[in-house]
Amino acid sequence: MVETPIEYGQHEEGRHLNYWDIDPALRAEVERTYPDAEFEWAEDELSDLGEVTGHTIADNAEIIDREGHELRTYDKHGEIQNHVQYHPLQHENDELVYERGVTHDVFHAPPGRDDPLGFQHVLAQQTVLSFADGGFVCPVSMTTGAAVVLEKYVDDDHPNADLLSEYFEGLTSRDYDDHIEGAMFLTEKQGGSDVGANETTAEPTDEEGIYELSGEKWFCSNIDAEGTLALARRPDAPEGTAGLSLFLVPHTKRDGGSPNDEAGASDGGLSAGELNDQLYRRLKDKLGTIAVPTGEVEFRGAEAYLVGEPENGFKLMAEMMNFERLTNATGSVGGMGRSLLESKVQAATRDAFGETVQQYPLMRRDLVNMQTDYEAALAFTFEATRHYADYMRNEQRLDADAPDDRSDREARAFKLMRLLVPIAKYKTARMAVDTASYACEVLGGNGYVNGFATERMLRDSQVLPIWEGTSNVLSLDVLRVLNREAAHEELFPLVEDSLDAADHPHLGDLAATVEEEFTAMQEAMISLATEEQEYAQHEAKQLADYIFDVVTAALLIERAQDAIDERDDARKSLVAEWFVETRFAQQDARGITDGEKLPDDHFEEIVRHGSLSPDQLTEAAPADD
Repeated sequence: MVETPIEYGQHEEGRHLNYWDIDPALRAEVERTYPDAEFEWAEDELSDLGEVTGHTIADNAEIIDREGHELRTYDKHGEIQNHVQYHPLQHENDELVYERGVTHDVFHAPPGRDDPLGFQHVLAQQTVLSFADGGFVCPVSMTTGAAVVLEKYVDDDHPNADLLSEYFEGLTSRDYDDHIEGAMFLTEKQGGSDVGANETTAEPTDEEGIYELSGEKWFCSNIDAEGTLALARRPDAPEGTAGLSLFLVPHTKRDGGSPNDEAGASDGGLSAGELNDQLYRRLKDKLGTIAVPTGEVEFRGAEAYLVGEPENGFKLMAEMMNFERLTNATGSVGGMGRSLLESKVQAATRDAFGETVQQYPLMRRDLVNMQTDYEAALAFTFEATRHYADYMRNEQRLDADAPDDRSDREARAFKLMRLLVPIAKYKTARMAVDTASYACEVLGGNGYVNGFATERMLRDSQVLPIWEGTSNVLSLDVLRVLNREAAHEELFPLVEDSLDAADHPHLGDLAATVEEEFTAMQEAMISLATEEQEYAQHEAKQLADYIFDVVTAALLIERAQDAIDERDDARKSLVAEWFVETRFAQQDARGITDGEKLPDDHFEEIVRHGSLSPDQLTEAAPADD
């Protein structure tokens, strides 16, 4: 099947187009994660979301970023009102998204279906939305994450079952008037990544399962959410993470009073009571992600509802954290896609010295590098998504700490999800920053000016390596997963199966190069497993990098073979080749003297998504020769 190269020069910028329809790499990677029948239903929904995101939501995002929201902690009489005055366009974006089922369709059957969709659907939706505004996606993500915890850990025997069920229904409603948002208040000043140092306390009331929380939370994104999850320590609970319990802390109480009209939350029915006993001290003056109000919250005996078993809060919050880390990765991928799109449009429309910029070999190489990074991030992230979705579909009510109680397939999904998700979050976050930074450079001076998308994408992307754990925290988590879960037992067959898929001779040569690196990576794992803890920690990030490169190379080779088999198109083989070349090649003089210029020769195929016959793949052995 011959694909006509995309003409990016017909666009003035990366808005007012359909983010789903214009991105073949995104569409192909997302499709792989769905069961066939689900994708057949979801494809039109994703295209519709791509259209509204590329037009209304993207336009609104530019204005919201410029004008922002305002916190009004006190009313004119000096009484606490904790009111976030949202930009009016924020409500329009919220309604457009929530009434399309973004937080609904993985928990309840959407219109036209008998069953909910898998979690790959909401993660694909959030990727598309991140082309417009990663800050806007943050509350959407936390709303789903909070619902995941409530669905999994609140059963009929729970003391707050009926009450928490109302919050679950609000978090997952398709009706905007009934919908509420979620949040996760985790960080405290003295704690940071050391969650066990948290000092917020929870005092029981006369009602079973109802507590009063006291303490402060330092980074509270979506500060006025009606469905906030927070960790606190009950009386006489142990120190450290083992003593933390999880609570739902609403913006407004269950009952009582007629709140000032301006004091009520922007959410629906559950916000009918009086304000909860907390103080929203200030909003953070952040570099980016202006769409989500982030602030400091002081609990002053705030009404809170125990979620799950007491002193089990860190494990429950980790369930939400797994989802948030993966959405951080899909958000990074969406940001990379938007930055790349802006770069392609600029290169196709900007004249310099009598030619468009994309005609010059050095720019062609840069754009091929950006495209290859993007497709690498797509492949790894949606491989992690596939295993996460499988885990959620099969294990939502099973004990994640008892892998022996699960079937082989369920155990495989759990181990791969636990290993791939932190690596995806760490690597794609850094890649998003680099891609946005270079996109600014492609646009020149305009790329650094407020009002151009690249400037905002750079500011927004800077938080991605910080949200949900820094690169160091995530790399140490990779070590723990390998040691405690023996996740390598499932990782190795994943790589082997992907490499074994290589049938075309050119891909076979690439697979041989990756096979050598795969063997070396296994040796590195064995070495760190036998080293002292301090040395293993010293090399943890290096190991995470290595796993990403080897796994991604194998995945790209597998996808390249699939494209040859299914569409007789070798374009993906070029992407796989350039990824292997740039990660693993043993080059003399850094490759300058080898005459290789794949990016210039195949710019139309790689960057503009043109087709290539498998017969046209170069006969030259790649990478290490």
